[in-house]
Amino acid sequence: MAYLEMQSIYKSFNQVPVLKDVTLELQQGEIHALIGENGAGKSTLMNILGGVHQPDKGLIKLNGQAVEMTSPKKSQEYGISFIHQELNLVSDLRVYENMFLGSEIRNKFGFVNVEEMCRQTTDILTKLGVHINPKEYVRNLGTSYKQLIEISRALLHKSKIIIMDEPTTALSDHEIDRLFDLMRNLKEDCISIIYISHKLKEIKSVCDRLTVLRDGKTVKTGDLESETLDSITHDMVGKSLSEDRMIEHEELGSTVLKVEDLSSPEQFKSINFEIKKGEIVGFTGLAGDGRTELFESLFGYRKNYKGDIYVNGKHVIIDHPKKALKAGIGYVPKDRKENAIIQDLNVIQNMSISSLSHFEKNGFIKGKLEQKKFTYYKDQLNIKVHNPRVTIDKLSGGNQQKVIIAKWLELNTDIIIFDNPTQGIDVGAKQEIYQQIIRLAQQGKAVIVLSSEALEIMKICHSVYVMYQGEISGYFKGEDATEDKIMSYATGSKKEAVPVG
Repeated sequence: MAYLEMQSIYKSFNQVPVLKDVTLELQQGEIHALIGENGAGKSTLMNILGGVHQPDKGLIKLNGQAVEMTSPKKSQEYGISFIHQELNLVSDLRVYENMFLGSEIRNKFGFVNVEEMCRQTTDILTKLGVHINPKEYVRNLGTSYKQLIEISRALLHKSKIIIMDEPTTALSDHEIDRLFDLMRNLKEDCISIIYISHKLKEIKSVCDRLTVLRDGKTVKTGDLESETLDSITHDMVGKSLSEDRMIEHEELGSTVLKVEDLSSPEQFKSINFEIKKGEIVGFTGLAGDGRTELFESLFGYRKNYKGDIYVNGKHVIIDHPKKALKAGIGYVPKDRKENAIIQDLNVIQNMSISSLSHFEKNGFIKGKLEQKKFTYYKDQLNIKVHNPRVTIDKLSGGNQQKVIIAKWLELNTDIIIFDNPTQGIDVGAKQEIYQQIIRLAQQGKAVIVLSSEALEIMKICHSVYVMYQGEISGYFKGEDATEDKIMSYATGSKKEAVPVG
């Protein structure tokens, strides 16, 4: 008998079916992969298990007993913790306060026992190999540390089932290895894990069984041992996807962007590169290599840097995003929740917010034109949304990303930077975003792609720069790049003079 059974689960929103007779079984002490394309229903199913939503029909059993997850608190009482992809920490609280939020330890006089909470916080973080001052404010921590605090909080509450939604997105390779070791230890302690990820190699590495959802239905469940990456991909999207390079070497235009000796204290130094019309240039490396800080500076988000930037041969000073836009530079940031979407605005408004002058007349927004333009991008990017007037947080991560891309397409800049454009996105949606990036280059745009995934960079980039500790350590033509070559330069094992031009 399975420890958790979700039987014939149905769920609709605004009369649109999202889950249709979905079944999931989880054994005790099992790491179970829940996979599917963005919009397949994974998050909705887990939100039902986590008490956020109630099913329209269906049954949930724990240890053979029927249960109702009427609220997140009730779900937690049943020993279920949900670590969301979008981190749910309070930035203005300290680490220990986040760990014990809603379940504070008090002494016999009713006062909060800060020292005991700090001690327990330190103990659980130490088990993860993380050394953080429990009294540090969360806002001062990097994203990877925030992710580890979320995981630690679940362990602190002695959960029997832990749902992990894209837990490795912001982690470096050694942090991922440490997380996987921890997951295997939890498995030995009979804790069950539902693991949601689009990184199929990770799933094959750490999971025991899988359940695949497609269009709100269960299409496969079983052992992972007999599955291949191709077979899993086929089950997810209903077809096979090629891993071959998607671009050919083409004649490129004149230089659009040139950077000379760009440096910023403790972030990056002596950066030199250029990009031509119609070219897709990739920047890759390991976490903390400085590429995000470099291009945030180039976009005017960071101001503490020196060096020269030339756009179409003209020297420009960029110390504010408005100046970057004026120079023709667009930027799709990697952190959707923090830097790209406005959660309280609807989908259409998020598309048009940066280009309102395109839809404005006499101080009023022309709603029909705005709707028409969104419909164009919806079709072009295959954005899956039944009602574009819902707030954007109701969409899956992949569809949110497509709306963000639509916003920048409408701005129509000559240079566009994509920072981890497919982070947390399924393989099918990745292909669609790759095709859009290639179309932009074919239109004569200069495109820069920042990604930690070497295969992604190799697939769509004409040329590749590898960064290590804030410096460019290697350069390849796209067709010459291999995973092994990229890794040798990304780890600092090799370094070479990098040509410019």
